Amino acid sequence: MSLVHEIDYGTPLSKSEKMVTLTIDGNEVTVPEGTSIMRAAMEMGTQIPKLCATDMVDAWGSCRMCLVEIEGRNGTPASCTTPVAPGIRVKTQTQRLAEIRKGVMELYISDHPLDCLTCAANGDCELQDMAGAVGLREVRYGYEGDDHLGLEKDTSNPYFTFDTSKCIVCSRCVRACEEVQGTFALTISGRGFDSRVSPGMDENFFDSECVSCGACVQACPTATLTENKVIEIGQPEHSVVTTCAYCGVGCAFKAEMRGEELVRMVPYKDGKANRGHSCIKGRFAWGYATHKERILKPMVRAKITDPWREVSWEEAIGHAASEFRRIQAKAGRTAIGGITSSRCTNEETYLVQKLIRAGFGNNNVDTCARVCHSPTGYGLGQAFGTSAGTQDFDSVEESDVVIIIGANPTDGHPVFGSRLKKRLREGARLIVIDPRKTDIVRTPHVEADYHLPLLPGTNVAVLTALAHVIVTEGLVDEDFVRERCDWDDFQEWASFVAEPRHAPEATAAMTGVPAELVRGAARLYATGGNGAIYYGLGVTEHSQGSTTVMAIANLAMATGNIGRRGVGVNPLRGQNNVQGSCDMGSFPHEFTGYRHVATDAVRSTFESLWGVTLDKEPGLRIPNMFDAAIDGTFLGLYVQGEDIVQSDPDTKHVTAGLSAMECVVVQDLFLNETANYAHVFLPGSTFLEKDGTFTNAERRIQRVRKVMAPKSGYADWEITLLLAKALGYEMAYSHPSEIMDEIAKMTPTFTGVSYAKLEEMGSVQWPCNEKAPEGTPVMHIDQFVRGKGRFVVTEYIPTDERTGPRYPLLLTTGRILSQYNVGAQTRRTENSMWHEEDVLEIHPHDAEQRGIRDGDWVRLESRSGSTSLRATISERVAPGVIYTTFHHPATQANVITTDYSDWATNCPEYKVTAVQVMPSNGPTEWQEEYEALARNARRIAAE
Repeated sequence: MSLVHEIDYGTPLSKSEKMVTLTIDGNEVTVPEGTSIMRAAMEMGTQIPKLCATDMVDAWGSCRMCLVEIEGRNGTPASCTTPVAPGIRVKTQTQRLAEIRKGVMELYISDHPLDCLTCAANGDCELQDMAGAVGLREVRYGYEGDDHLGLEKDTSNPYFTFDTSKCIVCSRCVRACEEVQGTFALTISGRGFDSRVSPGMDENFFDSECVSCGACVQACPTATLTENKVIEIGQPEHSVVTTCAYCGVGCAFKAEMRGEELVRMVPYKDGKANRGHSCIKGRFAWGYATHKERILKPMVRAKITDPWREVSWEEAIGHAASEFRRIQAKAGRTAIGGITSSRCTNEETYLVQKLIRAGFGNNNVDTCARVCHSPTGYGLGQAFGTSAGTQDFDSVEESDVVIIIGANPTDGHPVFGSRLKKRLREGARLIVIDPRKTDIVRTPHVEADYHLPLLPGTNVAVLTALAHVIVTEGLVDEDFVRERCDWDDFQEWASFVAEPRHAPEATAAMTGVPAELVRGAARLYATGGNGAIYYGLGVTEHSQGSTTVMAIANLAMATGNIGRRGVGVNPLRGQNNVQGSCDMGSFPHEFTGYRHVATDAVRSTFESLWGVTLDKEPGLRIPNMFDAAIDGTFLGLYVQGEDIVQSDPDTKHVTAGLSAMECVVVQDLFLNETANYAHVFLPGSTFLEKDGTFTNAERRIQRVRKVMAPKSGYADWEITLLLAKALGYEMAYSHPSEIMDEIAKMTPTFTGVSYAKLEEMGSVQWPCNEKAPEGTPVMHIDQFVRGKGRFVVTEYIPTDERTGPRYPLLLTTGRILSQYNVGAQTRRTENSMWHEEDVLEIHPHDAEQRGIRDGDWVRLESRSGSTSLRATISERVAPGVIYTTFHHPATQANVITTDYSDWATNCPEYKVTAVQVMPSNGPTEWQEEYEALARNARRIAAE
């Protein structure tokens, strides 16, 4: 069997409980009512020839290969579209059917290139397989006039080739684009013999609406759509199932190999987070793993102005350890710390925080979740008692109303975005709360019922206005609140939100959202059935991020939308292991499982296992580390897999802190922006080169499996062990499974997790313990983790970042589909063809006032700094609001952002910055200096 084109049998078995018995080829089979004859035949082990049927899409019945005979009925119906019926007798193999199938196949082959031996899909082509299945050995005729054999190939997409001459117009690619991805980029153009698959209106793939998710390539039964790597390398010969290392969706993939060379990444059909779908990043953007700029040798230097010097692993590790000990001897035990990575595995993150607590002897450990989703942990912990989303992704299939606030799932979490769009096409209603008109507001066959285009920074005011409507119009689910929540807290909250000052009419001036939109959205969410809320960094990255999360939780509890399928509060985590890095004790005040370091009983448990005395005082958060460095009290930092210079706010403050340190150790794949301030560089490993686990946004723990040897010699977890040993605190593990065993032993929500269970079940969602041995897809079913749900009064406090005559516009930031986070990986793939630079979206009115035309260079200036980039005139943003991405270091969007942060967690306020925009002649002076540094880094990598 081929590695990719697994045998499919049309429509999967129905969920109906009514059973039907029929006879197929003389054998009785009983299946649920509504099952197709093709699927029923599969259940008894009979394969019916097919070409247009696949379980990726709905049955179509166009290829005429899966015909069957039914006693007492005329004709030969398609088995993929014909449902079973009680008592019918079906024949799948007769002389008549054989002749029809062979004739149909002969027509296909007669207009097909005769290059089977050299075809890229040789051994992986369903057309070849079916020709053999029907016994076709020769073709008696061909077209004497027109044929399709001379049609040109479309090679515009950098990842796959479209060879029209091999297309059999089965429509599988078209239907996959519509039903799975929801983009509707492909169509069948022409009629009759001139019918052919077309991207858009006679466009090529690159210029069309195609988002390169790969669904069409996966669905294609011939070599019409073929990955360029398959054409270049040949068919893969073995595969390993692993987990994507991009966003928090956590898609499962088969890494298909030829020897140790990766040929392609194919979405795994049994992946419970992605259900066989993918996006451009996970499917195609893995070339960074072998990019020429990747650093594979350790390097050291005495000063950050010195050139790098390649050294052995022994020297690099020894130098880092001796420097850390020197600093502690001079400045004290708390003068050093570390930052764990949300890119690395749970096991690697656990080891880093263990090294810092037990080896460094302090709690100066933090993670990138500080600057993205730390308000999620605080806010949901306060309301529900646990720091994670409430549902699995499958739950959206039972949602009736969906609120998306501060998230752009079609770009940031595209596989979940596709599942959401499918549910919306089926009839679910949509409310979008976002300053920008994101794609999900209006996309093919989907349009939001309400778009609330609030001003950046007013999330709390809008949510409280929604709550005002729900409370004052009697839309509260009082039975749920009385049974499941603290009634006194609720009454205090209800009195607060009912105040006239929170009415939509009263808040409209400050939020920019008309009152009728707020009232309509509130009524829809409260009365429309199962209501689910999904949110992203547009909620958390504010000075009131934690308050906003609690306001969201208040809405869900007040309407009873917690504790069952189809509802819930769901943060869309940004990076692949943000949830896991938090779970693993990466915050300075918490051990694994979110237990405070000051709790004596918890701390003594770790002390007894780790064999050291642990500090009960919380350590420094990331911003505090920079403050202390500038003050001269924090002098050494171990950074694993995070580019804090590019990703953290107020770049000048970050670089000042790093410049003041005496030893910065960076462990990463490339010489990133932070490496410019490092004294030791330890080459890291990609997800393809290691074993471990990631935990996605739905709390799903999944295996990461090594498919090739680490190119630098060590996986990241092994590097941390080397550093710990050099520091005198040896940790003995021979495999990441042993680290997970320790995590399970020390973490109540993980006690049932093991590699053996993950192999058996594929994945599991925490809590996984004695109470939930197979995990917990939906949280808070009978009661909240904290017991009674807690309503919190959420007073709106405007951010200190205000607009004025000098800085009259509000800048907010986000992501784009083709690029990822700071772009370290995607910029080193062909993805950059879609997004070569960050651009500034500005409303036509604001652009006209400033004399700015589309494509002009503009200067973007705030109280913190300035940068230059090109402008795009767009009505996606409202007047007074501008938007940019942060994927390219040459832009350095965080030079602009301020040091304002969330009151509870210090999560930076990336989403609200007062700025001015003016015409510019090109890059700023510092950008030109950066380009010089970047060229030098590329030269070092090349050498």
